[in-house]
Amino acid sequence: MKYFSTRGHPGEQSFEDVVLAGLAPDGGLYIPKEIPTLPENWRSEWAGLSYQQLAINILSLFISPDELPPADLVRLVNKTYTVGPSVFRHPSITPLVQLDPKTHILELYHGPTYAFKDLALQLVGNLFEYFLDRRNSAKSPGEPPEKLTVVGATSGDTGSAAIYGLRNKANISVFILFPQGRVSPIQEAQMTTVLDENVHNLSVSGTFDNCQDILKTLLSDKGFNEKHHLGAVNSINWARILVQIVYYFSAYFQLLCNPDVDVDHSEIQFVVPTGNFGDILAGYYAKRMGLPMGKLGVATNSNDILARFWTSGTYQKVDPNAGHVVGGVYATISPAMDIAVSSNFERLLWYLAYEIAVQDDKTSKRAAACEQVRNWMVAVKNRGTVDLSAVLEGARKDFVADKANDEQTVTTIRKYYETRSYLADPHTAVGLYAAEVFAKSNSTTTVQVVLSTAHPAKFAEAVQRAHPSFDLETVFGDLLSRERRVHTIVGAEEELIGLVRNAIDKIASGHRP
Repeated sequence: MKYFSTRGHPGEQSFEDVVLAGLAPDGGLYIPKEIPTLPENWRSEWAGLSYQQLAINILSLFISPDELPPADLVRLVNKTYTVGPSVFRHPSITPLVQLDPKTHILELYHGPTYAFKDLALQLVGNLFEYFLDRRNSAKSPGEPPEKLTVVGATSGDTGSAAIYGLRNKANISVFILFPQGRVSPIQEAQMTTVLDENVHNLSVSGTFDNCQDILKTLLSDKGFNEKHHLGAVNSINWARILVQIVYYFSAYFQLLCNPDVDVDHSEIQFVVPTGNFGDILAGYYAKRMGLPMGKLGVATNSNDILARFWTSGTYQKVDPNAGHVVGGVYATISPAMDIAVSSNFERLLWYLAYEIAVQDDKTSKRAAACEQVRNWMVAVKNRGTVDLSAVLEGARKDFVADKANDEQTVTTIRKYYETRSYLADPHTAVGLYAAEVFAKSNSTTTVQVVLSTAHPAKFAEAVQRAHPSFDLETVFGDLLSRERRVHTIVGAEEELIGLVRNAIDKIASGHRP
């Protein structure tokens, strides 16, 4: 299996190169040359498999055994998804909880940092380590080892999950950029209380989109990249999306075992709270592979660039009604979705552009799709908006979208706690709210699976607005009072990239800024 950039350059790449690079040199995102189809008897042969075995089968469809020998893949997967109190706390890894026969919650937060990002980043960290070790073992005696500087931008959960996946790994250092004052206290503490020498947190003034723009600029800077050997942990890294495909299949097989659900005569709708579009994009790939499902439900908070696209066909960075908000991004109680531009949406746009390309052969259609995506992304960067009405019909074939504001989110948390005894974090509540909206238009046979992306204790202040007696200390103990290490980057928006670049240079050379 080979991969290429959504913008066309620099040609086909190996899985290893794609994992270690993260972002393509042209600023595009890597996607597989072909989306594999499922084996003929996948349903009968995969039924009853453990999460680990399911992951091995799915990853094997995207990774050539010449690149990653099957025995090594098995070892990496089993090493990643270990069940225990400090790793994955549930034997099912991603248990499916039934609220009623038509509504289910796929709990993705049973990993070490209590967020869905653990499912991908624990394995991505092990892949980084595996590929680096292999390269270094092939070096001549006395030759310096190859090192990797992993950079990430986070609205909260990616940062801690990346840190926990990479801490203390040889020849790897990790720099996490997060927007100052725009992550939850628990999220910030999970990152900044990790004092391992290879872990560095940068608190950046501005929004997540500022952090993400800095990240993309650094990854596209050839000189800086070559100097530090940069890699990415955000969902711009294809490996993140690939690993997340697995839990859609896990949910399907758990439904298959549920006597209250007739999977063969039901339509499954996955509803996904999303900001950067990575989590739900994994569901799109699962659907393209052949996993039975209806339209995927996009659930956003007040930062609703995605919901606005599915309504109007316009992809507009700043909501005209939010012009007074810093960076056009509302600070909400579901901060992991406080994003103006959804990076992974570019991957979906490539497939939509391919569908409308008029060329006859695959190679020409692929080139045309890359050119179209490149033009669209330039428009977004330069003008902050682009008309995508040409692909709106195609997008509506596989997705529906809605949003929830903070008041609706709190009301939903309270409602599900009081009526179902289920306590949801604010992101999951956004998904539950949107699921209710979608259900009004669904068929009577539709079964909804809402993806729960984080433990409610990570957002205790928001949850306590709906459930005042909720106590986060039962989960995180004295985390908020532990020693911290963080570097603060403050400056005007146009200065931030230079300040971050200088900070990484100094820290990498052994000096603390």
